[in-house]
Amino acid sequence: MTILDPIVRQGCGCDAPDEVAPLISIDEALRLIGEAVAPVPETERLALDAAGGRVLAAPVRATAACPPFDNAALDGYALATAYLEGEGPWSLPVATRIPAGRSSGLRIDGRVAARIFTGAPIPPGADAVVRQEDVERDGAGVRIARLPEAGLNIRRAGSDMAAGQAILAAGTTLGPRQVAAAAAAGAGEVCVSRRLRVALLVTGDEVRDAGAARRDGQIWDVNTPMLRALLAGPGFDLARVEHGADRRPELKRQLETLSHDVDLVVTTGGISVGEEDHVKPALASLDAAFVFSGVAIKPGKPVSFGRRGGTFWLGLPGNPLSAFVCWQVFGRAILRGLAGATMEAPRRRHVVLGRAIRRKPGRCELRPATLAGFDPAGREVAAFEDAVHSDRVVGVAKADGLVFLPGDCEYLPGGALVEFQPFCDS
Repeated sequence: MTILDPIVRQGCGCDAPDEVAPLISIDEALRLIGEAVAPVPETERLALDAAGGRVLAAPVRATAACPPFDNAALDGYALATAYLEGEGPWSLPVATRIPAGRSSGLRIDGRVAARIFTGAPIPPGADAVVRQEDVERDGAGVRIARLPEAGLNIRRAGSDMAAGQAILAAGTTLGPRQVAAAAAAGAGEVCVSRRLRVALLVTGDEVRDAGAARRDGQIWDVNTPMLRALLAGPGFDLARVEHGADRRPELKRQLETLSHDVDLVVTTGGISVGEEDHVKPALASLDAAFVFSGVAIKPGKPVSFGRRGGTFWLGLPGNPLSAFVCWQVFGRAILRGLAGATMEAPRRRHVVLGRAIRRKPGRCELRPATLAGFDPAGREVAAFEDAVHSDRVVGVAKADGLVFLPGDCEYLPGGALVEFQPFCDS
């Protein structure tokens, strides 16, 4: 049995005793987010080539059949199989040449062939295409040794999609594959949800811009550039980025102003139970409603979610790893809900632990992990550090995702099956 170093407690409240307030599970928090968040009602129409990364507000339907006509699947010779009588081989004169983008007015009647290229329309009367590698040129004609089956190497009209067929549903995020399908459907424009307006408020008297001069007790700001990068996608407008001092009256004024301008306010720090944690009291004084405050997750226990009027609020812990992990789990879910994206479960899959792990039970631990190949059974193996430190980010920069260590498990042997969620940098 391998005994691992204990997980070191940090100062953001992530490892404080759990008896202060009841904690809910990760799945319960995601359920509450799904119930609370509704898509923004405004939509816009965009040219398809400008819509990558956006969320469909209306389905995409095929404007015509695809392919629009029977066409050749490869370079070869089109012919009518009914005229190949008797024993082969058969010699056929080449009556016409059909490149892609053109059609032939010649009907294939009789024992003749048409030279045809990939994507070109099948001439009337032809019912097979013999690939060029399977024929022998014979002067101005070709010799075919084997009788082809009817339909060979022909792409039938409508075989990919029929006119009017629903190709992409509302709520679909337009990645490269979805854009390709929409283009094939003839959708030059699509209807998408408008860009989401987000404000970021990073608290802490001790934080300074990365690279700036620091006095004793000060640290560089990791959360602002990290969250800027996470919110740099095409569907978001990072409307406001502010620094908040550790003083309740000022935070109250900032939060009141920000909540009028955006769909979501994201804060970091100031959400635990210490004397210098002023974000939640400031929101409470603004009559904000709290959906949850505290989740049985490690790191990131103080993570909180609520609403003030029509604006949602996500309170992330101040330590960078905690903030990043909570964004991956909860922030992405909130943005998907606001954009009207299908609220699918996170893209988790099973991996095995590369070695044994002993940990403090009680909360589900999300530990950064690197995929380190496959075991003899073909299962992916996850490698990880001995402990989670919520203020350290070098390990997460090298990791591929998070392994989910069940809250009720104190010891997991090497080879144990656990869930793994790959990182998404948006």
